[in-house]
Amino acid sequence: MNCGTLSQLDNRQDAEDNVMTRAIILMLLLICIRGAYARRDATPSSSSIATSRPVTGPFSPTELAAFKALRPVDTHTHVLQSDQAFYAMLKKLNIHILNIMLVDDTDPESNNLEKETTEAWQVVNDDPQDITLCTTFDPFQFNRASFSQESNRKINSDFARGAVAVKIWKNVGMEIKDTNGKYLMPNNPVFEPIFIDIARHNKTLIAHLADPDTIWQAPTPSAPDYDYYMHNPRLYMYGRKGAPTKQEILEARDQILERNPELRVVGAHLGSMEADFSVLAHHLDRYPNFAVDIAARMPYVEMQPREKIIDFITRYQDRLIYGTDNEFYPGRDAAKTVMRWESRYSNDWRFFSTNDVISYRNRRVQGLDLPQSILRKLYHDNAVKWFPGMVGSSQ
Repeated sequence: MNCGTLSQLDNRQDAEDNVMTRAIILMLLLICIRGAYARRDATPSSSSIATSRPVTGPFSPTELAAFKALRPVDTHTHVLQSDQAFYAMLKKLNIHILNIMLVDDTDPESNNLEKETTEAWQVVNDDPQDITLCTTFDPFQFNRASFSQESNRKINSDFARGAVAVKIWKNVGMEIKDTNGKYLMPNNPVFEPIFIDIARHNKTLIAHLADPDTIWQAPTPSAPDYDYYMHNPRLYMYGRKGAPTKQEILEARDQILERNPELRVVGAHLGSMEADFSVLAHHLDRYPNFAVDIAARMPYVEMQPREKIIDFITRYQDRLIYGTDNEFYPGRDAAKTVMRWESRYSNDWRFFSTNDVISYRNRRVQGLDLPQSILRKLYHDNAVKWFPGMVGSSQ
């Protein structure tokens, strides 16, 4: 073979190599473009979110199937009315609820512990597969010599019937005063025997102590909870003489955690630290016996920057528990209650599980599209872990 022939072969090989190189480059460009479009579709731009029509209404068949598959648990509800339509809704959604008791001297539904206990157990007994009880004690009796013993006797009786938790409510720290006119705080020694007994029975303390920052501040119409507290001025702490600060109440709560490391504590409503997720993160890092539910604090979650809240949920996926603070009290319309509950469940589900745009107070928010593994912890696994015995084997 002469040099001319070799040169022709080299030129032909170079041409083939150039064609192959161009093909590879073109393929890579196509992959990049396709990926860019996929990312664009997965993460709508702020302009598209602003113009998108929010997804509303009850579960679609596909959404309902995905929701039911998780065997969801709502760990924060208040139900004192038995109703077959209500029970049917629970079965339709395949959801289990924790029915929480509390003593509120200003609420006719909750100001009599004996009556409330009877009604709450009736609700549970009418649908034991879908409902479990969280009991409570009467803090207004704190100055009686037998307070701790009587409270534990009542609590233990409820434990024997299947209750899995005990609630301490915000009137401790925000309302009840001792004989000297000082506010009764949650770290008062009268409560310690109760906390010790709860831990001894391997049960859980639900602590709703303090409330959002806004109730200690001058009225702020832009606050997510402004309307609620303006209609419930008795709960408003701003300018109240002699009242403890929110920080003082939460520090008292933290002392309970420190003194009782074997006691599981679930802080209701993001542990009343909804305004600063870095503070909440610090507490979750510091106290391994502490978790929080998200009940009635979804607006605070939804207002966070999307990537920031995804990172937070991912980091603390074992310490966040789904709850709503849904209510169903005697005299309420069952049909409207069922619609309201299902609407809450479907709206929350879309925010956590999809890219859908939802609406909050005329503000459009994009869903987080959390992975299935985190959704299962948020909606089921963490409830089972932090409230042992709440969901039976049939669930």
